[in-house]
Amino acid sequence: MVEKVRIGLVKLGNIGTSTMLDLMLDERAEREDIDFRVVASGPKITEEDCEGVSEKILDFNPELIIAISPNPSLPGPSKAREILKKSGKPCVIIGDAPGAKIAGELEKAGFGFIFVEADSMLGARREFLDPIEMSLFNADVIKVLSVTGAFRVIFEETDKAIEGTKSGKPYLPKVIVNRDKAVGAAKFENPYARAKAMAAFEIAKKVSGVSAEGCFKVKEREKYIPIVAAAHEMMSAAAKLCDEA
Repeated sequence: MVEKVRIGLVKLGNIGTSTMLDLMLDERAEREDIDFRVVASGPKITEEDCEGVSEKILDFNPELIIAISPNPSLPGPSKAREILKKSGKPCVIIGDAPGAKIAGELEKAGFGFIFVEADSMLGARREFLDPIEMSLFNADVIKVLSVTGAFRVIFEETDKAIEGTKSGKPYLPKVIVNRDKAVGAAKFENPYARAKAMAAFEIAKKVSGVSAEGCFKVKEREKYIPIVAAAHEMMSAAAKLCDEA
């Protein structure tokens, strides 16, 4: 029986969940059963960045590792997993919707995973995105993930992994946080509130596709700027639905 679990949190780049995970697990800074260390690569997820922070977290000798990033199938996060796997430590991968395509691969390799469909990418075009717009988008994402129940699934599943480490009965989540999984966890009593949360989740989920179109597919400036702006308007609308819920 472990009285205090050393948790190493590796933040590679950023998704909405990245900013809140460690805070959700100890929101009042009162827990005495966990000891956190967070190592982050900042906004970049190159192989070099991800390799460096993954090696650094092992200096803490964590008993449970959580690695969180956008699109875990990219070379940088994949390099991080390679390093973390060699450590032999139990590890949970948290990411956005694109991570679901490697869920089977992760399970075979012995990783746990939580992939959040509504934690969508922003419209990262230079002509559109400035620090304030980026901050507002992330504020909307956090509201959507909070109200729809997605964050509840994440911290409950992560807490199960912590409890499993404490008890000597390891638990690694294998969860895709879709609309029904999230809204079910939110436990809405009012059916109208539940419907608004469902709508918010679905809109937020679609944002990623619109952002990807504007960032990677459309090359003409006069076309991609309104596309990425539309993606941000969608996330704002989803957040407003959450206010109403």
